[in-house]
Amino acid sequence: MKIGELAKRSGLSTHTIRYYERIGLLPVADRDAGGRRDYDAEILAWIEFLDRLKTTGMPIRDMLRYAALRAAGDATMAARREQLEAHRDAVRARVAELQACLLVLDTKIDGYVEAEERMQTHEHDTRNTGRDAAE
Repeated sequence: MKIGELAKRSGLSTHTIRYYERIGLLPVADRDAGGRRDYDAEILAWIEFLDRLKTTGMPIRDMLRYAALRAAGDATMAARREQLEAHRDAVRARVAELQACLLVLDTKIDGYVEAEERMQTHEHDTRNTGRDAAE
């Protein structure tokens, strides 16, 4: 597939695809007779994996390390597994940190909801008390 189609299917811009190829994150594409990049459809799975790594906060330098290990073949499986395990541990720690932050936000929001309910009840009681006194 040509770079434009890869861009559409992957969600990356053509500029990003060229950049990733230049720095070694993507393998160098084959070229057609006209010298244009011609990508195999299998690259989509690799790009999706890279996107997951990026989304989980893996720095590009670590993604490059992983890509180099992958390119080196099966002899690097243990190193790749270890790198992903370390990253998974970091992601789990970040998720736990975010969950703790969510708890703080939920508690704060609940406090506002309770305060608003008290104010509405108080306003309602004040209006009713005022009517009773006038009658």
